Amino acid sequence: MIQDEAGIHLETSLGYLLKEASSALRVAMEAVLRPLGMTVTHYSCLELLAQRPGLSNSELARGAFVTRQSMNVLLQNLERDGYVTRASEATVGKVLPTRLTPRGRRSLEKASTAVRSVELRMLSGLSQNEQADAFRILQSMIRGLRDEESVRG
Repeated sequence: MIQDEAGIHLETSLGYLLKEASSALRVAMEAVLRPLGMTVTHYSCLELLAQRPGLSNSELARGAFVTRQSMNVLLQNLERDGYVTRASEATVGKVLPTRLTPRGRRSLEKASTAVRSVELRMLSGLSQNEQADAFRILQSMIRGLRDEESVRG
């Protein structure tokens, strides 16, 4: 980030550019998911459950970058619509593990294809090496920020 006495310049701020890229990615994802009757959060929840069956509401909320309350409402809707099932009783503490239903898996399959097309479009101007570099650099930035959080917390 380039900064002087006047503060951060948006034209040269890496943080601002990352936020702009994140926003553009979300808009593109919403556009391909909308015809499937999904939002990005709905898709994220199904994808997380496919990769990590049995996650709790709190774990899903963290993974989808939403509040526990928002995730709880989404899970109630997904359960009502037959995309997920939740245990009626907690096996440990108050945690109600959630799993995809066959309908949820079919829906996720279509959504994953749509989201992958957005990712491919986003990466189309980068070589394989540039993609690998971008991945490594972004992971390093995330670690740097999380390391700072753990030092303060």
